[in-house]
Amino acid sequence: MIVKYKVADFAKDINQPVKKILEELTAMGSTGKKNSSPLEENELNYLLEKFSLANSETDLSEYLNSGKAPEKKPEAKKPEAKKQPAPAAEKQPQPKKPEAAQPAAGNGKRPQKNEQPHKKREEKTVSLSELARQTGAKAPAEAAQAVEVKRESHQVTVDTRTVDMNVDRFDARYDDLASTKNTENRRKPTPQGNKQKFTQRSQRQRQQFQKGKRESEFERLQRLQLEKARNAQLKVMIPDEITVGELAARLKQQAGKVIAKFMQLGEMHAINDVVDFDTAALVAEEFHAKVEHEVHVTIEERLFDQEEDAAEDLVERPPVVCVMGHVDHGKTSILDAIRKTNVTAGEAGGITQAIGAYQVKINDSVITFLDTPGHEAFTSMRARGANMTDIAVLVVASDDGIMPQTVESINHAKAANVKVIVAINKMDKPTANPERVKEGLTQYGLVPEDWGGDVACIPVSAVTGMGINDLLERIALEAEVMELKANPNRRAKGAVVEARLDKGQGPIATILVQNGTLHTGDVIIAGTAVGRVRTMRDDKGRNITDAVPSTPVEITGLTAVPEAGDLFEAVEDERLAR
Repeated sequence: MIVKYKVADFAKDINQPVKKILEELTAMGSTGKKNSSPLEENELNYLLEKFSLANSETDLSEYLNSGKAPEKKPEAKKPEAKKQPAPAAEKQPQPKKPEAAQPAAGNGKRPQKNEQPHKKREEKTVSLSELARQTGAKAPAEAAQAVEVKRESHQVTVDTRTVDMNVDRFDARYDDLASTKNTENRRKPTPQGNKQKFTQRSQRQRQQFQKGKRESEFERLQRLQLEKARNAQLKVMIPDEITVGELAARLKQQAGKVIAKFMQLGEMHAINDVVDFDTAALVAEEFHAKVEHEVHVTIEERLFDQEEDAAEDLVERPPVVCVMGHVDHGKTSILDAIRKTNVTAGEAGGITQAIGAYQVKINDSVITFLDTPGHEAFTSMRARGANMTDIAVLVVASDDGIMPQTVESINHAKAANVKVIVAINKMDKPTANPERVKEGLTQYGLVPEDWGGDVACIPVSAVTGMGINDLLERIALEAEVMELKANPNRRAKGAVVEARLDKGQGPIATILVQNGTLHTGDVIIAGTAVGRVRTMRDDKGRNITDAVPSTPVEITGLTAVPEAGDLFEAVEDERLAR
């Protein structure tokens, strides 16, 4: 491989300025050269000969100093006596006179190099006087200039009398970097001759080689770190359920190894199968990992108060009673008789189309009633009413007996696991037949107390008021037996009974507080609706500020209309609730 020898490198090696090298190349005829331009073989030979002649020391000084040196002194002292550095002129000018004359006589002429050996042979017959006449009056100036040139270039001495050139210092560092194969190939004879060439390895190849070594070293260190991490005891958090792939990722193992451990335990699982905590913990222990149970805390758990109430904080609360039954069997009429009001007259066609919540004070106790629709189109309302209550009053007309919505109400009460009290209504009619009603109840699992069961069947008449007090006393007795209690000193929670959108006030919701106390200004979450309680009214339309357990109230301030039956709960952080 032929290495390009740049102009700047050549100038640095012979201790000459680059500008001077470029001038010599221009005089030679090579134009357009720059610092980084490579030198051709003929240009390199020319420059070496040129600067070798300029800095060489011939035997002329020895010849002049021997024998005829006394004749030189009188003539040389005349021009040099005027200048101070006479001792230096005696030693240095004589060898430099021909050096100053040679560039002047042969500047720019190539044949000068061939005439030099001939000159050396003729110098023995040249007299000192003839040399002085040739130089003339310019000898002192040339001698001074020669002294300056000697000072500048005395560090570099090039002898061209020998044909060998030592270039070891040029390619020594490249020989160290080159491989043995490249060294052998470089030293093989070439068609141009057995010449030494400057070989240089590509810097880019060296950088790539070193980069590859660095990357492999980095990979090795990374592998050692991974092995060290595997050998250390791993701490794994496992939730209640986890997939095999997720378990393998947390164990920092391949999925195939984890599946193999499952097979050793006698279970076959794929990578996407879900396993429970116990099974995953056994496999994790097989990999010598420390297992901890991961518990997810949801936003609802952070918002809602899930603490159980202490026994000393609980106080008695009024019972919530749901009145259910078939359409036109007199449910709302019984409530009118209890409340001594006339709600039926204000309903469309005398049919209840929404759940009404009322609170009635009987003697010293308070009872909350929920009036549910009896029409077949309001099945979901009856189901919600049964889930919110403690006691269900099943109203059956004595003249009609058991009807389809009556059976449906029985099923809702059983599903909600609430106490059932049967009110046999319309006993004032001549066609009333309570025995047929009791017989029909037994077909659906409700055995009256008269027949040895546990279901109270009370005959009542909403028109005459017969049996109303007996019904209220029985409700109070059942509530006392059930020991209904709640903690009023906590954030309120309950259920949405009904909700609607009012043009003037916005979303309005009728809610039932089941635990805690609701205050005006509290932030509540009702299903997907969030809001701050702006106003609160009781069942009689009066504005109140607090609602204790088992109190139905109508509130405003929600951002949306919640669904009937949604649970609501008061929270502290409004931003997190939204």
